[in-house]
Formats: sequence, C-alpha cells, structure tokens
Amino acid sequence: MITISNVQKSFNKTEVLKDISIDIQDGEIFGIIGQSGAGKSTLLRCINGLESYDGGTITVGNNVVDIKDKKKLRSLQKKMGMIFQGFNLLERLDVYQNIALPMKFWGIPTTTPAAKEKITKLIKLVGLEEKVHSKPRELSGGQKQRVAIARALVLDPEILLCDEATSALDPEITKGILALLQEINKELGITIVVVTHQMEVVKQICQRVAFLSKGKVLAVGRPEKLFVWPKEQEIRDFLREESDKLPSDGVNLKLFFYGEGNQRPIVTQMSQELHTDFNICWAKLEDFREDVYGSLVLNMDEKDLERACAFLDSKDVTWEVIK
Repeated sequence: MITISNVQKSFNKTEVLKDISIDIQDGEIFGIIGQSGAGKSTLLRCINGLESYDGGTITVGNNVVDIKDKKKLRSLQKKMGMIFQGFNLLERLDVYQNIALPMKFWGIPTTTPAAKEKITKLIKLVGLEEKVHSKPRELSGGQKQRVAIARALVLDPEILLCDEATSALDPEITKGILALLQEINKELGITIVVVTHQMEVVKQICQRVAFLSKGKVLAVGRPEKLFVWPKEQEIRDFLREESDKLPSDGVNLKLFFYGEGNQRPIVTQMSQELHTDFNICWAKLEDFREDVYGSLVLNMDEKDLERACAFLDSKDVTWEVIK
C-alpha cells in the first residue's frame, strides 16, 4: 500500500529524515514510534503530501507522492484520511456538520439521502448518536477524537494516518479510541498508520512497527519481538529497561517467553534438573493485542551458566547474558 524508499528531508540544512525505507502492507495497522524529534510526524506528513521531501520516493498504491504535481497529489490525498492530536474541529459547527465538512471541501453535496445516510452511519460507528447536534465545546476529549475519526472516514479513504491521535487523552479513553481504530481496520479494511511515542498504543493495535531514532530507521518488525527482546541500546533506553538495578554478583541471564512458552514451568524444571537454585531478580509481562509476552532475569553462580544455557537451548527458550 505504501512504499517509502531512501527518503531524505532537511530543514535549514538539518537532516530530519535520513535514508528512510519502509514498506507498509495493504490492510495492516503499522506503527511509527520513537522519541520526540525522531522524525515521526515529518515522515507522516511526507506520506500525504503536507511536506515535501528532498530525496528518495514515497509511493501510495501505484502513485508517487509529488507535491509539485498538484492534480495527482489532490487525488492521492482524497484516499488518505488524517487524524491529528489536536482534533482540529470547527467550534461553530456541530458533530454532524464537522463530519460533513470534507464533503463540502470536495464539492460533494451533503444534503442528498446517500450523503445523510453515510454521515449517520459514521456517527453510529464512532458511538456518538446522542451527540449529533452538540458543539465541540460540549464534548469530552475522547468524543472530539471520535468526531475527528468519523470526519477522516467520510470520503471513504483507503489509508488512515494518525499523528499522536491519543497522546492528549487519558489511558481509559485511549483504550476506547484504539478499540475503535481496530474495528475500523477490521470492518472497513482500511490501512492505518499510527505515529506515537506511547508504547500502550503499539502494544494494543500495531501489527508491525518501525522504530525511528534521529531521523533513521533503527528497526522494523513485530512489536512483541522488537520490544520484548530489544537488541538495540536506544530501544532499551526508550523502554527504560531496569538492567541497571540487577545484582552485580554472579551472572544475570535474561529469558524471553513468547506465546505458548508462557505456559511452561521452565525455571522450576531447570532448577530441579540442574539441582541448583536461581534468584529471580527482575521480570516483565507485556500484553500485545491478544497474546502475553514476557521476560525475566535470573541471577546465578557463574559455574551454573553453561549448564543453564544448554538446558534452555534444549527447551527452545530464547536467552541472553546481560553484561
């Protein structure tokens, strides 16, 4: 659906995007994550043509995003809905009118039976039937974002771009918005690209994710593999791993559990088979969509390390020694 190839972008001779290459598949929910200033929002704005880029190509479907070709860009932008952190609703318009606004911009009649039916269906989809005639000042933050989502869907886009769409919302409201995005993805088959610095967003809805750091792609993959077993130090720092609090004596061995591996009593079995004790000094469980992934750190005598590693290999458990 979206192919980003060797994209470069600079502001005042400062490189913001450095040779970015990412493929986003049709129908997936893809996350772009990283610290503030990593280039996430700039990349998203390049995808829909709100920003130009200096080198490389961005292709949406079979069309290259080129801000110089205004006619083609306008046609492409019609296929892409955009949701912003600040909602961007017009205060003088009610919920129904805000949702209908893109149709007016594109010269599409909003008073026909078909248009009214479409807007009404979207209001029902986002759960705002009782707020049809409410103005933005009468809505909560979550309700405003639901209006923004419905507005982004009114032109039947193939792609939904979300720029920090939940960062201004509290955790409980965020869960509701993310569940709505999952429903939209499943029911309408829309490709969703989510820019965020919130791990909870990635864990709940993203099927794949790109981690950006200082304008570069540090890693791309499934979030459960990328963040439960982070190999890059910058990702570890981003996740604030607690390895600096581990014991300085002995050896610290970190185990990783995925899917069915969570159900096995590996540590108990290893202790019994090797006839030795281990200290569990750190552990973490993460809920990624419908699966739980986890890691734990065992502290042991150095003399037991080789046998412990051999045992874990025999059980197909992923591990690493933490230096």
